Amino acid sequence: MSTIPTTPEAPSSPHGAAARRGPLRAGERVQLTDEKGRMSTITLTPGGAFHTHKGFLQHDLLIGASEGIILENTTGQLYQALRPLLSDFVLSMPRGAAVVYPKDAGQIVTMADIYPGARVVEAGVGSGALSISLLRAVGDAGYLHSFERREEFADIARGNVETIFGGPHPAWQITLGDFQQQVVEHEEPGSVDRVVLDMLAPWECLDAVATVLAAGGVWISYVATVTQLSRTAEAIREDGRFTEPEAWESMVRGWHLEGLAVRPDHRMVAHTGFLLTTRRLADGATGFSPKRRPSKTGFSEEDLNAWTPRAVGERDVSDKRLRRVARDAASTIQRGSLPPEEAQARRDALADSAGEE
Repeated sequence: MSTIPTTPEAPSSPHGAAARRGPLRAGERVQLTDEKGRMSTITLTPGGAFHTHKGFLQHDLLIGASEGIILENTTGQLYQALRPLLSDFVLSMPRGAAVVYPKDAGQIVTMADIYPGARVVEAGVGSGALSISLLRAVGDAGYLHSFERREEFADIARGNVETIFGGPHPAWQITLGDFQQQVVEHEEPGSVDRVVLDMLAPWECLDAVATVLAAGGVWISYVATVTQLSRTAEAIREDGRFTEPEAWESMVRGWHLEGLAVRPDHRMVAHTGFLLTTRRLADGATGFSPKRRPSKTGFSEEDLNAWTPRAVGERDVSDKRLRRVARDAASTIQRGSLPPEEAQARRDALADSAGEE
């Protein structure tokens, strides 16, 4: 019996993929690396030039060229031109709050098992660094609902997300307000697959998480201090609706590679935060108690004050600075990823919202 071969219909390109392929275009961000490994990120502009104390490089030589091209500037200095990777973009994008480092975002996506099509909620959007990684993981057919208390941070995050994806992502929506109040109003009980919290007091969200998270769903929290980690873990144990929490931190150390001179780098990305995971049990089930319990599980007033924003090193950010960063994020939306009129309209809308009191 013979079968007639068929050609499956090609799936539509994932959102933002077009901006990562093909020749370099006007409006794109390009990373230039010189012969000493120094990197500079520029936005390609017709007629523009990249200037250093050792000459300049015309943007027009890059526009329309293949990614990975190597060019000389006016004094013979060599540069390789590549589109920035996600890790490069996150560490250089406009920000109003500290970003989740790529090493932690990668751990969150993997250890929380964020998969294509998953329904995910997150709180503490900040500058949108983690949101970008979560959107890449859930894909166009997935769902990410982000909750942010400050409108200025939401504006910055929108600008950064639209820059990396070339426009609004179809799987993303953002809501202003407190997570524990808003999530139960917007999400049905047991309808969420994964919860990701990046906030100072995740234990305050226990009931909200337990309400919206499906049985077997994963809750992962990112916290900065040991006190936050301990209190969150103890609250989860006492609640009884979740599995025994697990916690860890990751550290990244690069290596120097030059002939036989192979050694660890002198600098490394060490502690940035702790990650804690647990899973939702079925309704009516009670979590196992650990065989060993710490001698002290109570928290003194001194302990509770240890996780205030000022105590964990967060600096107060003025509203004026946040509005300026929001305008910067809006201005980085790639002109090459959208029709010029639409791209300009999005930048104007973000700039207007950032300037409103």
